[in-house]
Amino acid sequence: MRKTATGAALAALASAQFLVVLGNSIVNVALPQIRDGAGLSDGGTTWVVNAYGLVFGALLLAGGRAADLLGHRRVLLGGLAVFGAASAVAGLASSAGVLIAARAVQGLGAAAVAPAALAVVMDLFPPGPGRGRALGVWGAVSGAGGAAGVLLGGVLAQTWGWRALFFAVAAGTFTALLAVAAGTPQPRLRGGGRFDLPGTLTITVSLTSLVWGLSTARERGWSDGPVLGAFALAAVFGAMFVVAERRHPDPLVPPRLFKGGRVAAGNTLMTLFGSVWIALFFFLPLYQQQVLGEGPLLTGLGQLPLAGAVMAGSALAPRITARIGAFRALPAALLTEAAGMLWLSRISTGGSYLADVLGPSVLVGIGLSIAFIQLTELSLDGVAKHDSGLAGGLVNTTRQVGGAVGLAVLATLAGSLTARSSMPHPHALTDGYRAAFAASAAVLICTALLAAYLTRTTRDPGRKTTMRTIDETAPVIVRLSTTIDAPLDRVWALHTGIDAWPSWNTDIEQAALNGPVEPGSSFRWRTHGLEVTSTVYEVVPGERIVWGGPAGGIDGIHVWSFTADGDSVTVRTEESWSGAPVDAAAEQLGQALHESLESWLAALKGRAEQPA
Repeated sequence: MRKTATGAALAALASAQFLVVLGNSIVNVALPQIRDGAGLSDGGTTWVVNAYGLVFGALLLAGGRAADLLGHRRVLLGGLAVFGAASAVAGLASSAGVLIAARAVQGLGAAAVAPAALAVVMDLFPPGPGRGRALGVWGAVSGAGGAAGVLLGGVLAQTWGWRALFFAVAAGTFTALLAVAAGTPQPRLRGGGRFDLPGTLTITVSLTSLVWGLSTARERGWSDGPVLGAFALAAVFGAMFVVAERRHPDPLVPPRLFKGGRVAAGNTLMTLFGSVWIALFFFLPLYQQQVLGEGPLLTGLGQLPLAGAVMAGSALAPRITARIGAFRALPAALLTEAAGMLWLSRISTGGSYLADVLGPSVLVGIGLSIAFIQLTELSLDGVAKHDSGLAGGLVNTTRQVGGAVGLAVLATLAGSLTARSSMPHPHALTDGYRAAFAASAAVLICTALLAAYLTRTTRDPGRKTTMRTIDETAPVIVRLSTTIDAPLDRVWALHTGIDAWPSWNTDIEQAALNGPVEPGSSFRWRTHGLEVTSTVYEVVPGERIVWGGPAGGIDGIHVWSFTADGDSVTVRTEESWSGAPVDAAAEQLGQALHESLESWLAALKGRAEQPA
């Protein structure tokens, strides 16, 4: 697709993701109006939120796998249709039962939309700067959706009533559906395999029980019989899921998903990160309304700086990552968010929005957005296209489950402190909120330390990592090798001394590296009159380096490996090219790439074998 076409497609996909987040967050501020208008009890009111989150979190894995089997675009369009129709029904609901049922169906549609939309994004944008920018947009709408929901919920509920919330979501969803249908390409291939029904049923029951138990524990207490029963049911069906996965020939969560890239590390970190994310948008509006005395509209407007900071952080994320490397950017972002949470832990009863909320909201928004982008990319790193829907469902699931756990624990912490306090009610509430924000900061600091540990090992030359490879579906693939009679250290230094490439490779006119040679760094080079910006994806010193990026409509992935044998080194290169120009002239461009790589290897051999 042309750049303008991919831009339009990304806008459509991002709007779908925005609506999924918005559909959950938009009701929070308007819950009192919804309770009175729909005739809900206090307990029933919580299910306006829980019904959506429960079904959404429980079915994300199934939605992602269905997208891989049936087609990412097809499932995305179907999910949007279900989500939009359920939103309209919620707005028309004449009883509490219909409203809660409609919210559950909204969650069902969202469970199809979220992983399928992310998978289409990964399909459209191969690894490189383009994908980094696309995930920046993804992070902006995902983070801003929570803040925007509070604002729009307050405005719509106060101006037109609570039904307008759902009608607005329905209108936006059907608009996004048309945009996705018109702006995203038909897929060439669909994933193979069979749907894992036993695995889907067992994990859905397990996750449903877990999320229900966590949500209910906030109201009934952790020792309540039904709550303990829900946790026991979650454990039993979780164990059944593990057994079912081992026996099924095409499991819902195949082991190969964790062998490619750093999926396990990314999802572990996303679980911890999610536990703080959802709690933030729960406690901050409560403090603004119940302690500072702001109304729904003013509370919503107060979220604008947070939303703006999220968008700013998302826009800056690719530049920050290119300058300091992905493995520094993630811990730094988490610590920035932690600093904002620590600032929020100093809120006071006699405070104000400007003194207590504005500054920390900006810090939190910037850190949250950059960390979310890094964790999403980490969780999808090295995943094959036919598993991208499932990987998208998994990373959304871990964030949702982490959010449910975090909110339950933090709400219990805040509630217990408030209940035990002998201070006036506003002071008691503030003490609880302060504790919740302080605990959130502690979780983020621990997550940052864990992120530094889990990601640093990719730069350890003694560690055998799962390797990133070329795009095996690309129209042009070239594989070549040569043996160089020179020490490995000399060959490696020449090949990774990017700034010096023009001094020994006449095909390269200029080259400039921005930062150290490590995953996430970038460099610019000019070859055959073409300006190229490449991102380093993987480095195993002395063994392997992988880089890639788009240039002139061509997306290239370059894999170089080095094997020492005494005083000689075998250098192997694998390159893949894809994109519209390649589709139009695959034979000619394949020959050009073959000649270029032959020349590169000959130049490297000639320089390395020269006397020192």
